[in-house]
Order: sequence, then C-alpha cells, then structure tokens
Amino acid sequence: MATEQPQLSLHGSCHCGAVRLTLPNPPEEATDCNCSICRRIAGLWAFYECGTVIIEGHPENTAEYIWGDRTLRTVRCKICGVPTHWEPLTPKPGEKHGVNLRNFESKLLQSVCIRKFDGADTWTYMK
Repeated sequence: MATEQPQLSLHGSCHCGAVRLTLPNPPEEATDCNCSICRRIAGLWAFYECGTVIIEGHPENTAEYIWGDRTLRTVRCKICGVPTHWEPLTPKPGEKHGVNLRNFESKLLQSVCIRKFDGADTWTYMK
C-alpha cells in the first residue's frame, strides 16, 4: 500500500498578509542570487510565466523599486516591507517573473533544489 505524501501548501504571503501569493505548481528549483539587491533582501526566487501566479493585494498594497536598466520592478508590501516578487515592466508573451519563496512555508523550501547564481560578477550559475 502506497503512503500518501503530505501536500505542500502553494500559498504564501508577506509578513502582515496584505500581499498573498498562490503558485500554480510547486517549483522544482529556486535561484539564490548574490547581486546587489538580492543579497540585501535575501530573495530566493522561483520563476513562473507572467500571469500564472495569483497575486492578491497587488498593486494596492505594494510599492515598487525600479533601478538599473529599468526593465523590471522589485515589488514589496508597502505595509510590512517584505519583498514578494519581481516582474518585468512591460511583460512580453511567455516572459517570466520571480516569486520570493521566503514568503512560503519552510516545507516548500525544503522540497526545492536551490541553485546559486553569481549576479554580482559572472552572471552564471555557480553549481
């Protein structure tokens, strides 16, 4: 008799709950980037096609930060300040955005292969 695996929750939120995220499916991997912003906010990014993640409380409860080449915005809750995701300023069909997995239960994080990305220097995966 097969044992059932516990179902991982695909629902997450910022600290205060004003921004809620629902993933379409569990991520297989996540990216831990060391660029100047990612290392400061400790983002752990799973990538999904734009429009496939349900984001409630956005944009009314969020603030954005746009910098560099001005192609994407990093989004945070404007109440508690927790970064929730990043998205392209003008998404094209099939383009992806990043969801900060730190807003989800630790069980979900434990099920994901985490890849280190050198966004600070070489712009390549380290392993």
